[in-house]
Amino acid sequence: MGIREEHRVRMLRDIQRAALDLVEEQGLEATTVGDIAVRVGVSERTVFRYYPSKEHALVPGQQGLIDALVSSESAHHTPSGILDDLLAVCRKLFSHEVEQRDFRRISRLLVQEPDMLRVVTRQERSLVEALSSALVHRGVLGTLQSLLVAEIVTACWRVAWQSFARDEVDGMDSDPVALFDQTVRELGQFFPST
Repeated sequence: MGIREEHRVRMLRDIQRAALDLVEEQGLEATTVGDIAVRVGVSERTVFRYYPSKEHALVPGQQGLIDALVSSESAHHTPSGILDDLLAVCRKLFSHEVEQRDFRRISRLLVQEPDMLRVVTRQERSLVEALSSALVHRGVLGTLQSLLVAEIVTACWRVAWQSFARDEVDGMDSDPVALFDQTVRELGQFFPST
């Protein structure tokens, strides 16, 4: 990794951690981009260079999830095959999130800070819209099937994350990736093979 890339990664991490610290201390509404900039020791403009909003700084993985799922190509041409491929991409990203981000802090905030849930919900709507649109554009699935696949992928991500967040707040030691796998297995039980 070059010097510029190291600086970019460090700045992304510093901004996210400052945003998390401030929201934990004073809440989402009271936290401003200016507060985040002061905490990091940079200008507001610099914060915006790395994140489009304070909300994106708090949950940066959501945009990466959107980008990865939208750009993912499936070798399958059936809704179930495409869904399986997208869930595999989602699982890989979920695992990466757990390793690379302040996953536990974000999870606790999702349960403790009601405004955070609204932030994530808006980002999830963006995911559903972008993914369903990309699937329709590829011409393999119709509009309704594309929307259903996008909603199911998003629901699996959300349920696994929320399950982990509840366990975390309750003081339970759980494996977020195992919860994702369990979510997908549980979903499969709703639609048994015929």
